[in-house]
Amino acid sequence: MSTKTITVTEDAYNALKALKEPRESFSETILRVAKKKPLSHFYGALSKETGERLEKVIMENRKAFAEAYTKRVVHLKKEMDK
Repeated sequence: MSTKTITVTEDAYNALKALKEPRESFSETILRVAKKKPLSHFYGALSKETGERLEKVIMENRKAFAEAYTKRVVHLKKEMDK
């Protein structure tokens, strides 16, 4: 197997390193990540009704997370102000 040397920015290297699994080479990581399909590939996989229900659940979860996050931040601020 032949090899090629490429130059990447330090940010790109760190991003790739973060995706790298233990005992996986950088080449293996690149091949694994490159095989991921874009979200548009899955268009039509769900029925309209299922998609709408999924969207509703996601939006509810985002709202609950945002509320919990805000509550934690307010609590931490109160604790820091003591």
